[in-house]
Amino acid sequence: MPLKFKILEHTWIIKPIYMTEDAFKQPIVVIACQVFQDLFKRYTAPGMIQNYTYLDYGLHSHPRKLNLAIQDALDGLSEPSLVILGYGLCGNGLSGIQAGLHTLLIPRADDCIAIFLGSYERYQREFKSESGTYYLTKGWLESGSNPLQEYQEYVQKYGLAKANWLIDSLYHNYRRVALVAHSQEDLDTYRSKAMEVAKFCERWGMRYQEILGSSAYFEHLIQIALLPETADENFILVHPGGELRQDQFLRLAT
Repeated sequence: MPLKFKILEHTWIIKPIYMTEDAFKQPIVVIACQVFQDLFKRYTAPGMIQNYTYLDYGLHSHPRKLNLAIQDALDGLSEPSLVILGYGLCGNGLSGIQAGLHTLLIPRADDCIAIFLGSYERYQREFKSESGTYYLTKGWLESGSNPLQEYQEYVQKYGLAKANWLIDSLYHNYRRVALVAHSQEDLDTYRSKAMEVAKFCERWGMRYQEILGSSAYFEHLIQIALLPETADENFILVHPGGELRQDQFLRLAT
């Protein structure tokens, strides 16, 4: 049976969102990974977001393509807006994004794992307790970005012997494969796919666990979008004419 962990503490107190006239002075636009589509649907009030653009899960595997796709979506917005980028740094895929006419709001996270867990602090605790963890999420499973899929592609491309050498060189140091989601519904939906990957990862002695996270980080992101001046150290604001840089995501070790 997979072990399950539920996040009981949150970093923030989430208050109900009340829409005001001032909140709509600048249009709010979303450019995000598909993995966050359900969360935006659930936690944004009707009329809050002027436009949504969801990009394919698989772009995470190609940071340069991800960068170009986000920049293209931004450049296609003619009206100055506050743009929520539903990403972390994502393999440096967001470094170099130009704000242009817009104000950008981004979670200050390496990737979506911290967002699903509910806080950067929780992400750090997981890393310190089990640094050799390969995380599976809805997005990675949907896009086929996981050790099992990679192995199957290597076999087709290079043959069995070289595929085994390549996959072992990439993953032999990992000790845990963990399915992480913000809801029990997603854990239940993606369990079978995750366990198929986990079964393959037993070749390196990885054990399988499930981690039930929290929507707290995401809900805080939505509140900050309404009041950007309240952004704290967990978010990055890039003003018009600015550039999103890798060093903005860096934090002092704790």
